[in-house]
Amino acid sequence: MRDLCRKVDILDGDGLNHIVFTDMDGTLIDHHTYSYEAAKPALDMMRRKGIPLVVCTSKTRAEIEKFRDEGGIEDPFISENGGAIFVPKGYFKSSFHYDKETEDYLVIELGTSYERLREVSKDVEKETGCDIIGFGDMTAQEVSEDSGLDLASARLSKMREYDEPFKIEGDESCAEEVPKEIEKRGLNYTRGGRYYHIMGENDKGKAVSILSEIFGLEFGDIETVGLGDSSNDLPMLESVDVPVLVQKPDGSYEPSRGLEAKLADGVGPIGWNKAVMDIICG
Repeated sequence: MRDLCRKVDILDGDGLNHIVFTDMDGTLIDHHTYSYEAAKPALDMMRRKGIPLVVCTSKTRAEIEKFRDEGGIEDPFISENGGAIFVPKGYFKSSFHYDKETEDYLVIELGTSYERLREVSKDVEKETGCDIIGFGDMTAQEVSEDSGLDLASARLSKMREYDEPFKIEGDESCAEEVPKEIEKRGLNYTRGGRYYHIMGENDKGKAVSILSEIFGLEFGDIETVGLGDSSNDLPMLESVDVPVLVQKPDGSYEPSRGLEAKLADGVGPIGWNKAVMDIICG
Protein backbone atom coordinates (compact mmCIF):
# COMPACT_ATOMS: atom_id res chain seq x y z
CA MET A 1 0.00 0.00 0.00
CA ARG A 2 2.93 2.34 0.68
CA ASP A 3 3.90 2.17 -3.01
CA LEU A 4 0.45 3.46 -3.99
CA CYS A 5 1.02 6.78 -2.28
CA ARG A 6 4.49 8.30 -2.28
CA LYS A 7 3.53 11.94 -2.49
CA VAL A 8 4.79 14.00 0.45
CA ASP A 9 2.00 16.00 2.07
CA ILE A 10 3.86 17.89 4.77
CA LEU A 11 6.26 20.43 3.28
CA ASP A 12 9.09 21.92 5.33
CA GLY A 13 7.84 25.26 6.61
CA ASP A 14 4.83 25.25 4.31
CA GLY A 15 2.31 23.39 6.44
CA LEU A 16 -0.17 20.75 5.34
CA ASN A 17 -1.52 20.05 1.88
CA HIS A 18 -4.75 18.30 2.93
CA ILE A 19 -7.23 17.98 5.77
CA VAL A 20 -9.92 15.31 5.65
CA PHE A 21 -13.29 16.00 7.26
CA THR A 22 -15.51 12.95 7.48
CA ASP A 23 -18.89 11.75 8.59
CA MET A 24 -18.89 8.42 10.42
CA ASP A 25 -22.13 6.39 10.16
CA GLY A 26 -22.54 5.03 6.63
CA THR A 27 -19.39 6.83 5.47
CA LEU A 28 -16.23 5.99 7.39
CA ILE A 29 -17.96 3.14 9.21
CA ASP A 30 -20.34 0.56 7.78
CA HIS A 31 -24.06 1.31 8.13
CA HIS A 32 -24.86 -2.19 9.38
CA THR A 33 -21.75 -3.48 11.15
CA TYR A 34 -20.26 -0.17 12.40
CA SER A 35 -16.86 -1.45 11.22
CA TYR A 36 -14.23 0.74 9.58
CA GLU A 37 -11.99 -2.17 8.60
CA ALA A 38 -12.34 -1.41 4.88
CA ALA A 39 -11.07 2.14 5.43
CA LYS A 40 -7.88 1.14 7.28
CA PRO A 41 -5.50 1.32 4.27
CA ALA A 42 -6.36 4.99 3.71
CA LEU A 43 -6.37 5.72 7.45
CA ASP A 44 -2.91 4.18 7.77
CA MET A 45 -1.68 6.18 4.80
CA MET A 46 -3.00 9.41 6.34
CA ARG A 47 -1.33 8.60 9.64
CA ARG A 48 2.04 8.01 7.93
CA LYS A 49 1.79 11.28 6.09
CA GLY A 50 0.53 13.32 9.04
CA ILE A 51 -2.75 14.30 7.38
CA PRO A 52 -5.36 15.39 9.95
CA LEU A 53 -8.56 13.37 10.16
CA VAL A 54 -11.37 15.53 11.53
CA VAL A 55 -14.45 13.51 12.42
CA CYS A 56 -17.62 15.55 11.81
CA THR A 57 -20.61 13.49 12.85
CA SER A 58 -23.94 13.33 14.63
CA LYS A 59 -22.26 11.15 17.25
CA THR A 60 -21.54 12.37 20.77
CA ARG A 61 -18.23 13.47 22.17
CA ALA A 62 -18.05 10.21 24.15
CA GLU A 63 -18.58 8.09 21.02
CA ILE A 64 -15.97 10.02 19.05
CA GLU A 65 -13.43 9.80 21.86
CA LYS A 66 -13.78 6.01 21.86
CA PHE A 67 -13.13 5.92 18.11
CA ARG A 68 -10.15 8.30 18.41
CA ASP A 69 -8.63 6.25 21.22
CA GLU A 70 -8.95 3.04 19.20
CA GLY A 71 -7.36 4.60 16.13
CA GLY A 72 -4.72 6.69 17.86
CA ILE A 73 -6.22 9.87 16.38
CA GLU A 74 -5.28 13.15 18.07
CA ASP A 75 -6.85 15.74 15.76
CA PRO A 76 -9.77 18.08 16.57
CA PHE A 77 -13.30 16.78 16.06
CA ILE A 78 -16.83 18.06 15.56
CA SER A 79 -19.67 16.44 17.50
CA GLU A 80 -23.44 16.23 17.15
CA ASN A 81 -23.99 17.78 13.71
CA GLY A 82 -21.77 20.78 14.33
CA GLY A 83 -22.92 21.34 17.91
CA ALA A 84 -19.36 21.88 19.10
CA ILE A 85 -15.74 21.83 17.95
CA PHE A 86 -13.31 20.13 20.32
CA VAL A 87 -9.67 21.15 19.92
CA PRO A 88 -7.13 19.21 21.99
CA LYS A 89 -5.11 21.56 24.18
CA GLY A 90 -1.80 22.49 22.59
CA TYR A 91 -2.84 21.32 19.11
CA PHE A 92 -2.61 24.81 17.56
CA LYS A 93 0.07 27.40 18.25
CA SER A 94 -2.17 30.13 16.83
CA SER A 95 -4.75 31.68 19.16
CA PHE A 96 -8.46 31.44 18.37
CA HIS A 97 -11.76 32.20 20.06
CA TYR A 98 -13.31 29.43 22.13
CA ASP A 99 -16.26 29.32 24.50
CA LYS A 100 -15.12 27.03 27.27
CA GLU A 101 -12.20 24.95 28.45
CA THR A 102 -12.26 21.39 29.75
CA GLU A 103 -9.44 19.29 31.11
CA ASP A 104 -8.53 18.12 27.61
CA TYR A 105 -10.05 20.56 25.10
CA LEU A 106 -10.70 24.11 24.05
CA VAL A 107 -14.36 24.02 22.99
CA ILE A 108 -16.15 26.19 20.43
CA GLU A 109 -19.87 25.82 21.12
CA LEU A 110 -22.28 26.40 18.23
CA GLY A 111 -25.31 24.37 19.32
CA THR A 112 -28.31 24.68 21.61
CA SER A 113 -28.37 22.92 24.96
CA TYR A 114 -29.73 19.40 25.03
CA GLU A 115 -32.21 20.36 27.72
CA ARG A 116 -33.77 22.99 25.44
CA LEU A 117 -33.96 20.52 22.54
CA ARG A 118 -35.79 18.01 24.69
CA GLU A 119 -38.19 20.68 25.92
CA VAL A 120 -39.10 21.73 22.37
CA SER A 121 -39.41 18.12 21.24
CA LYS A 122 -42.01 17.40 23.93
CA ASP A 123 -43.84 20.62 23.10
CA VAL A 124 -44.02 19.67 19.40
CA GLU A 125 -45.21 16.19 20.30
CA LYS A 126 -48.04 17.67 22.36
CA GLU A 127 -48.94 20.18 19.65
CA THR A 128 -49.04 17.70 16.76
CA GLY A 129 -50.26 14.57 18.51
CA CYS A 130 -47.46 12.67 16.77
CA ASP A 131 -45.21 10.36 18.73
CA ILE A 132 -41.65 11.72 18.81
CA ILE A 133 -39.32 9.12 20.25
CA GLY A 134 -35.89 10.54 21.02
CA PHE A 135 -32.82 8.99 22.55
CA GLY A 136 -33.81 10.72 25.77
CA ASP A 137 -37.00 8.62 25.81
CA MET A 138 -35.16 5.34 25.29
CA THR A 139 -33.04 3.19 27.55
CA ALA A 140 -29.58 2.21 26.41
CA GLN A 141 -30.95 -1.27 25.72
CA GLU A 142 -33.71 0.17 23.52
CA VAL A 143 -31.23 2.35 21.62
CA SER A 144 -29.05 -0.71 21.09
CA GLU A 145 -31.91 -2.78 19.74
CA ASP A 146 -33.19 0.01 17.50
CA SER A 147 -29.83 1.16 16.09
CA GLY A 148 -27.80 -2.03 16.06
CA LEU A 149 -25.16 -0.53 18.36
CA ASP A 150 -23.73 -2.76 21.04
CA LEU A 151 -24.91 -1.88 24.54
CA ALA A 152 -21.73 -0.07 25.57
CA SER A 153 -21.82 2.09 22.43
CA ALA A 154 -25.54 2.77 22.95
CA ARG A 155 -24.76 4.15 26.41
CA LEU A 156 -22.19 6.52 24.87
CA SER A 157 -24.71 7.59 22.22
CA LYS A 158 -27.10 8.76 24.94
CA MET A 159 -24.51 11.17 26.42
CA ARG A 160 -25.85 14.03 24.34
CA GLU A 161 -25.05 17.73 24.61
CA TYR A 162 -26.27 19.56 21.47
CA ASP A 163 -28.44 17.27 19.32
CA GLU A 164 -31.33 14.84 19.85
CA PRO A 165 -31.85 11.97 17.39
CA PHE A 166 -35.51 10.97 17.11
CA LYS A 167 -38.06 8.92 15.22
CA ILE A 168 -41.52 10.08 14.21
CA GLU A 169 -44.42 7.69 14.64
CA GLY A 170 -47.96 8.46 13.53
CA ASP A 171 -49.81 8.94 10.26
CA GLU A 172 -48.10 10.18 7.10
CA SER A 173 -48.81 13.83 7.88
CA CYS A 174 -46.56 13.65 10.95
CA ALA A 175 -43.44 13.53 8.80
CA GLU A 176 -44.39 16.98 7.48
CA GLU A 177 -45.95 18.50 10.60
CA VAL A 178 -43.19 17.75 13.09
CA PRO A 179 -40.34 19.47 11.17
CA LYS A 180 -42.54 22.52 10.54
CA GLU A 181 -43.38 22.83 14.24
CA ILE A 182 -39.71 22.51 15.16
CA GLU A 183 -38.84 25.38 12.85
CA LYS A 184 -41.71 27.50 14.20
CA ARG A 185 -40.01 27.31 17.59
CA GLY A 186 -36.74 28.68 16.26
CA LEU A 187 -34.89 25.37 16.01
CA ASN A 188 -33.76 23.27 13.09
CA TYR A 189 -33.83 19.64 12.07
CA THR A 190 -31.94 17.39 9.73
CA ARG A 191 -32.01 13.75 8.77
CA GLY A 192 -29.16 11.27 8.96
CA GLY A 193 -28.92 7.67 7.89
CA ARG A 194 -31.29 6.37 10.58
CA TYR A 195 -32.86 9.25 12.51
CA TYR A 196 -34.14 12.77 12.35
CA HIS A 197 -32.18 15.23 14.51
CA ILE A 198 -33.45 18.32 16.32
CA MET A 199 -30.81 20.97 16.90
CA GLY A 200 -30.13 24.70 17.08
CA GLU A 201 -28.63 26.97 14.41
CA ASN A 202 -25.55 24.78 14.09
CA ASP A 203 -24.77 22.49 11.19
CA LYS A 204 -21.73 20.59 10.02
CA GLY A 205 -20.85 23.22 7.44
CA LYS A 206 -20.56 26.09 9.93
CA ALA A 207 -18.29 24.04 12.16
CA VAL A 208 -16.12 22.88 9.25
CA SER A 209 -15.73 26.47 8.00
CA ILE A 210 -14.61 27.70 11.43
CA LEU A 211 -12.14 24.88 11.96
CA SER A 212 -10.79 25.18 8.39
CA GLU A 213 -10.05 28.84 9.06
CA ILE A 214 -8.12 27.96 12.22
CA PHE A 215 -6.14 25.32 10.33
CA GLY A 216 -5.39 27.92 7.67
CA LEU A 217 -4.03 30.38 10.23
CA GLU A 218 -1.75 27.66 11.54
CA PHE A 219 -0.60 25.96 8.34
CA GLY A 220 -1.39 28.28 5.44
CA ASP A 221 -3.20 27.28 2.26
CA ILE A 222 -4.72 23.80 2.62
CA GLU A 223 -7.02 21.74 0.41
CA THR A 224 -9.98 20.55 2.46
CA VAL A 225 -11.66 17.25 1.65
CA GLY A 226 -15.08 16.22 2.96
CA LEU A 227 -16.80 12.83 2.80
CA GLY A 228 -20.42 12.02 3.67
CA ASP A 229 -23.45 10.03 2.59
CA SER A 230 -26.61 11.75 3.91
CA SER A 231 -28.50 15.04 3.71
CA ASN A 232 -27.07 16.21 7.03
CA ASP A 233 -23.60 15.96 5.45
CA LEU A 234 -24.36 18.36 2.59
CA PRO A 235 -23.55 21.56 4.55
CA MET A 236 -20.14 20.05 5.34
CA LEU A 237 -19.58 19.08 1.71
CA GLU A 238 -20.57 22.58 0.58
CA SER A 239 -17.87 24.00 2.89
CA VAL A 240 -14.85 22.05 1.59
CA ASP A 241 -12.72 22.24 -1.53
CA VAL A 242 -13.23 18.60 -2.53
CA PRO A 243 -16.67 17.20 -1.62
CA VAL A 244 -17.22 13.44 -1.86
CA LEU A 245 -20.44 11.44 -1.60
CA VAL A 246 -20.07 7.75 -0.79
CA GLN A 247 -22.68 5.21 -1.77
CA LYS A 248 -25.51 4.32 0.57
CA PRO A 249 -26.11 0.65 1.47
CA ASP A 250 -28.52 0.29 -1.47
CA GLY A 251 -25.89 1.61 -3.87
CA SER A 252 -27.53 5.01 -4.38
CA TYR A 253 -26.11 8.46 -3.67
CA GLU A 254 -27.70 11.25 -1.66
CA PRO A 255 -29.14 13.88 -4.05
CA SER A 256 -26.53 16.64 -4.01
CA ARG A 257 -28.80 19.69 -4.56
CA GLY A 258 -26.56 21.06 -7.29
CA LEU A 259 -23.32 20.44 -5.43
CA GLU A 260 -20.62 19.15 -7.79
CA ALA A 261 -19.38 16.32 -5.61
CA LYS A 262 -17.16 13.41 -6.47
CA LEU A 263 -19.02 10.09 -6.31
CA ALA A 264 -17.02 7.47 -4.46
CA ASP A 265 -16.94 4.04 -6.07
CA GLY A 266 -18.20 1.89 -3.22
CA VAL A 267 -20.55 1.71 -0.27
CA GLY A 268 -19.53 3.30 3.02
CA PRO A 269 -15.92 2.66 4.10
CA ILE A 270 -15.12 0.83 0.86
CA GLY A 271 -15.90 3.93 -1.18
CA TRP A 272 -14.32 6.13 1.50
CA ASN A 273 -11.04 4.27 1.23
CA LYS A 274 -10.94 4.45 -2.56
CA ALA A 275 -11.84 8.14 -2.63
CA VAL A 276 -9.25 9.20 -0.05
CA MET A 277 -6.52 7.19 -1.76
CA ASP A 278 -7.41 8.74 -5.11
CA ILE A 279 -7.50 12.33 -3.79
CA ILE A 280 -4.40 12.20 -1.62
CA CYS A 281 -2.28 10.00 -3.86
CA GLY A 282 -3.67 10.86 -7.28
